[in-house]
Amino acid sequence: MPLKALGKKSDYKFGYDASLLETFDNPHPDNDYWVRFNCPEFTSLCPITGQPDFATIYINYIPNRQMAESKSLKLYLFSFRNHGAFHEDCVNIIMKDLVALMNPKYIEVWGVFNPRGGISIYPWCNHSIDEERYRELAKFRMMRQGKDN
Repeated sequence: MPLKALGKKSDYKFGYDASLLETFDNPHPDNDYWVRFNCPEFTSLCPITGQPDFATIYINYIPNRQMAESKSLKLYLFSFRNHGAFHEDCVNIIMKDLVALMNPKYIEVWGVFNPRGGISIYPWCNHSIDEERYRELAKFRMMRQGKDN
């Protein structure tokens, strides 16, 4: 499938839109390797107050057959700008959309949200395909949360 966003002027959406995400074929589907994305300028809105929330979103995954195209990911993450969702909801939506898009062998999404009202929230979620070594990785990484960061 030809990429629509890459190499073209950015058309920013101001409402959540998972259809912005695009993939390309993994050139090394038989290898296990990490792909890491950091989005230090993520914003969304509190669904109750409408106040802006700011975060760094970290996405780590082991690709399967498809990989996330970075410009489409940037546009997708920007689409949360006027979307009202709690911090925990944002990271789970992002993870589920990426799982639906590319079915990675393993994926984790972590949000490091800036403090508002004197408290910061760091939600983290993960998912793996139904293969023992990736299920074990997901379990191990989940149990390490709070110990490594």
